[in-house]
Amino acid sequence: MKQHILFDLDDTLIHCNKYFYMVIEQFVDQMTTWFAGYEEVTPDAVRDKQTEIDIAGVAVMGFKSEHFPQSFIDCYRYFSDLTGRPRSAVEEELLWKTGISVYELETEPYPQMEETLDKLASAGHELHLYTGGELLIQKRKITNMQLERYFDDRIYIRRHKNTEALEAILSGGAFDRSHTWMIGNSLRTDVVPALTAGLHAIHMLAKSEWHYNIVPLTIEPKGAFYTLERLVDVPDTIRQYVLRT
Repeated sequence: MKQHILFDLDDTLIHCNKYFYMVIEQFVDQMTTWFAGYEEVTPDAVRDKQTEIDIAGVAVMGFKSEHFPQSFIDCYRYFSDLTGRPRSAVEEELLWKTGISVYELETEPYPQMEETLDKLASAGHELHLYTGGELLIQKRKITNMQLERYFDDRIYIRRHKNTEALEAILSGGAFDRSHTWMIGNSLRTDVVPALTAGLHAIHMLAKSEWHYNIVPLTIEPKGAFYTLERLVDVPDTIRQYVLRT
């Protein structure tokens, strides 16, 4: 039976977190170099404060590109005020360039991404792409991976990815919720909204998950709910559920 399958993009179909972590380590190295001798400024302290600021920024601004480099500058200013070390406009500019560089890195698919999408499309399912972020940045990733061949015009890019955003997509389309799936790595932005909306959901475990994505799961699924480690297992998981029901 034909299913409507919504895929998340970042850290579900393509790599994302690992690039942010790489740039964060560049930031931490720079901070501990500038603040050498200040016992308050340890690598862990810098990472924790940057994470705190970053998550707070997402809550207000959504997935807006500027909030990530701004979290570097805000973290830098926090430790400058804490230690009394003077701020520098030159240093802040360098931090901004470091943070924004994450959006210029190459796009890399998850293992067997194409095989997974090919198998689902060949089975007659309708594939949708639902991603959070800025329009131009996400479109560049989609184009680089040639994902339009799977999703056509069924691509939804939202700055705020939450229950309300998903509900608006579902209400605006011809979705039978008993035959609709959400597949993504984020409990916060993929799984919880999907289960709240009465959809089936597959949680794709990321090797290293962003703290923002981790929330308690207290909703009782109305349909299927699976947790998988490999993208390639998605088609058989859906097929077996459909056959059983």
